[in-house]
Amino acid sequence: MTTLGLLDGRPISRAALYHRLTALRSGPRATALPQTGSSEDRQLTRWVAQVLLTEALCEAVAAERKLPVVSDGPAHLDHQAAVELGSITAAAFEGSPAVRAVYESVTAGTEPSPTDIAHYRAMTTRAQVTRWRLALPDGELEADPDTLPLALTEALRTAPEGEWVTVGPWKAALLATTTPLEEDDPTPALRDAARRAAFVRWLDRERAQRLMLVEGLEHPGDPAQPDNHHRH
Repeated sequence: MTTLGLLDGRPISRAALYHRLTALRSGPRATALPQTGSSEDRQLTRWVAQVLLTEALCEAVAAERKLPVVSDGPAHLDHQAAVELGSITAAAFEGSPAVRAVYESVTAGTEPSPTDIAHYRAMTTRAQVTRWRLALPDGELEADPDTLPLALTEALRTAPEGEWVTVGPWKAALLATTTPLEEDDPTPALRDAARRAAFVRWLDRERAQRLMLVEGLEHPGDPAQPDNHHRH
């Protein structure tokens, strides 16, 4: 079979698959690849085929939208971004400038909703406790003012900073108040996550509408193909 798959009904040559697999099997990670001819090897072939089809689809979209495609070398996604995109899309994104150009076009203007931002803050913001640095007769101490004897806390609040106060058996001076740091604005990180989610949804629709897979190069996760099984 010489066809990798069909894009808008037009066959894509399988030659790119042979070249990509050959490069992998002769590359620095060759020893980590499955044995040729094994079920795992066929799954690798399917996976690489899906990466190539994703690249071909995005190349077509980039041409249709007249997007600038800059060959600036491979990109590198962090672990979270790669997981959110999925391994196939992440590999295509890292290796293909056309995929990255289409990503920028498709997700331009995508923003997290105010509800998403508020929910994130509610789930991640920790209670911020003011801390005091105190001088004591036998040294210094950092403490939450609410944990000190109430009378001592009240006296320290009204005394000038650095002035010794004595309340009953306690003697201390307030040297400094630690102001809690402001939380970083989560909007940029949430925006990136929203863009990745939007791209995955868009790409799934485009794949379903424009790509046709051929026997033997089904998606590796397709439960109908013979090599998709679990071993325990």
